[in-house]
Amino acid sequence: VVEATSLSSGTRIKGFIACFAAGILCSLLGTLLLWVPRKGLYLFAVFYTFGNIASLGSTVFLMGPMKQLKRMVEPTRLIATIMVLLCIALTLCSAFWWHNRGLALIFCILQSLALTWYSLSYIPFARFEEIFLKGRCEEVFCCMSCITYGRFCKALEGMVDGSSWTVL
Repeated sequence: VVEATSLSSGTRIKGFIACFAAGILCSLLGTLLLWVPRKGLYLFAVFYTFGNIASLGSTVFLMGPMKQLKRMVEPTRLIATIMVLLCIALTLCSAFWWHNRGLALIFCILQSLALTWYSLSYIPFARFEEIFLKGRCEEVFCCMSCITYGRFCKALEGMVDGSSWTVL
């Protein structure tokens, strides 16, 4: 497997944009196909899942396949990665193998939640464990608000000494 660094930076960005756009297009197409009589939910599950796989795979163009795989199994996002892959597999199984529309829809919803959790694992201090298990919800949202308005938080100090976060 060739690392993405063998591609020029322009080619990597174009590949990322194309793959991500194809993923969004598949997800949107799946949403439109949801309303097709009798087969709509199955088509939705398949297109939505392939769209999510393409969007997730688009980052391979930015960091390379091996680095992407290494980052996916880091301890901070291993559980989220497993949940995403499990939800993708269960969505496809419920659509093709079990032929159960209700399960397909439930697994599509769980797939969205798992992908959100996985995406948040790349944002420092926005991980599931930091927010919910350590009771830092208001601090994380305060920090995100500070970043949005162009101010910076001393989040690391707050995490280390247990004090509240302060805005610079």
